[in-house]
Amino acid sequence: MTDQTDISLVIPLLDESESLIELHSWIKRVMDENDFSYEVVFIDDGSKDDSWSIIEGLRAIDPSVKGIKFQRNYGKSAALQCGFEVCKGSVVITMDADLQDSPDEIPELYRMIMQDDYDVVSGWKKKRYDPITKTIPTKLYNWAARRITGIYLHDFNCGLKAYKLAVVKSIEVYGDMHRYIPPLAKYAGFTNIGEKVVQHQARKYGRSKFGLNRFLNGPLDLMTVAFMGKFGKKPMHFFGAMGLLMFVIGFGFAVYLGIDKLFIEKTGRLIADRTEFYIALTAMIIGSQFFLAGFIAEMIGRSSATRNQYLIEKQLGTNDLEN
Repeated sequence: MTDQTDISLVIPLLDESESLIELHSWIKRVMDENDFSYEVVFIDDGSKDDSWSIIEGLRAIDPSVKGIKFQRNYGKSAALQCGFEVCKGSVVITMDADLQDSPDEIPELYRMIMQDDYDVVSGWKKKRYDPITKTIPTKLYNWAARRITGIYLHDFNCGLKAYKLAVVKSIEVYGDMHRYIPPLAKYAGFTNIGEKVVQHQARKYGRSKFGLNRFLNGPLDLMTVAFMGKFGKKPMHFFGAMGLLMFVIGFGFAVYLGIDKLFIEKTGRLIADRTEFYIALTAMIIGSQFFLAGFIAEMIGRSSATRNQYLIEKQLGTNDLEN
């Protein structure tokens, strides 16, 4: 194996003992046929079956296999982040351990990163073997994600993706953000994002580990990613603008009521008896709350260790920065 590893495979798993040996054999065959130097990083996300024992056995016969075992189930995002922190291949490829992602896609994904110079290549399972209860919500979710992020991928949630090493070292995946790694990469400055139609295998063993909560968590995480990407470093630009708009609306109603009472209908209804009074009061209160939320967010941001975080791609004549 050369000093520079060609490919790092990052594979999170939960109770996939039945598929691991077959998956490893498939990966090894593809790598050997293409003469790739590689590492396979299995992240056991708190499995209760024999998954870890099998990983230990694979490590004993193949030094390219690496394993990380979590004390309990932390979720796919945590597993991917942990794998990203330890991997070292020029191209990092993520895939699921349930045999639904085909390792035969690896050579072309590698070529698209290395030769076509994509930062990220996302798989598109154009023909899926999932029930209709999953495919219809997935289509709606992907449509919303395209509209909000401006990244025109057909399948944001496909586990089979390829990245330049710099991409995975520049982003942080947490919560359920594994669905939104392409937007995270875009907001980190990696804008050359491509897509490849990949083969979707029918599940051979076990069952899906994702429940109905993904249909609620997915849209909420999408809004979080979109907001953090645009306003994460400048929250006052969002909350302040919203607050100012609401306050101006409320203040405008208040001025109108004052002028009307003083000069037009002097003997008319009391201001407190008019609907416009409560609209004005509510709008100004909400506007003030938005403004205070932005102010507090800015204060928290100024206390953050990453408030001025930036990525340097190249340097010339600035060695003093390294001292």
